[in-house]
Parts: sequence; C-alpha cells; structure tokens
Amino acid sequence: MTDLDISHDPARLDRDMILHFLTEQAHWAAGMDAALLERAIRHSLVIGAYDQGRQIGFARVVTDYASFAYLSDVFVLPEWRGRKVGQAMINAAIAHPQLQQLRRFLLVSRDARGFYRRLGFGPLQQGERYMELRQAAARPQLLRWPFILRRQHDEGPRASA
Repeated sequence: MTDLDISHDPARLDRDMILHFLTEQAHWAAGMDAALLERAIRHSLVIGAYDQGRQIGFARVVTDYASFAYLSDVFVLPEWRGRKVGQAMINAAIAHPQLQQLRRFLLVSRDARGFYRRLGFGPLQQGERYMELRQAAARPQLLRWPFILRRQHDEGPRASA
C-alpha cells in the first residue's frame, strides 16, 4: 500500500461503492437507498480512506460539533482489512479539529467491539442513564408533524411525568 489518504471531503466519496457495501455487506444498513445515503452524508462529518485515489473505507460522524458525536457506518473493503485503514479513519475522526471539545463519542457495534476497545472505546459508564426509542415503538400513526397538543376542555388535572 502506498500512502493512505484520509479525507473529510464529501465531494470525493464514491457513493456507488458506499451504497453497494452498505446494502450488500452491512447488517446494520437494512433499507438504505441512494436518497437516504445522500441525506446521511449531508448531515454528517464524513471520512473516506483512499489508496491512489480509490476509496477503500468509509465512516460517518453524526455530531452537534459541541458536545456529542456518534460514529456510524464504519467499514473497510474486505481486501484492505488488516492494514490499519479502519484505525486510521477512527483516529482521523477523533483528531478532527472541530471535534476536540466533545464530551462523548458513542458508537454501537455488534461484531467489532475488540477493534474499538483497542482504540480507547469502552462500555458506557452509567449506562443505566441511556435510553433509546425504536421507531416502531413511536407509533408514527399517532405522532405527526406539525405536532399539536389538543386538550379537551373537560379534562381534569393531569399528573406530571
């Protein structure tokens, strides 16, 4: 391998390769399509790994650039694994100048936990404080935008949550 090039430039991304990998080889990207991928890229700090101009890895950081980041869609093409490409992408994300003040950098991994441990990630401290809402549980038929809370005039006092 020549020098590995890590870039945060979304214009350089090989969107066809990324979509193909996510839809064909990534268990976490069910339902991904080109429009959804484009929206995800547009709203994320992206990381591309390149060898001689060919993209060989990808990752996204979803962040507010103030306190929180979520690492997502990390992958390296199979023929490039074991060459520290993933490590370089994660280190580039963590070292990004706009992310230096973050308090938390989170991720979810089913099968690469050992890899992330070696890079300094660990189990949630105070994990009992974290919660999630799965979209199916949100009952989208009851929650519509614009959201308006209408109260009946004959309702009595309600207990606060």
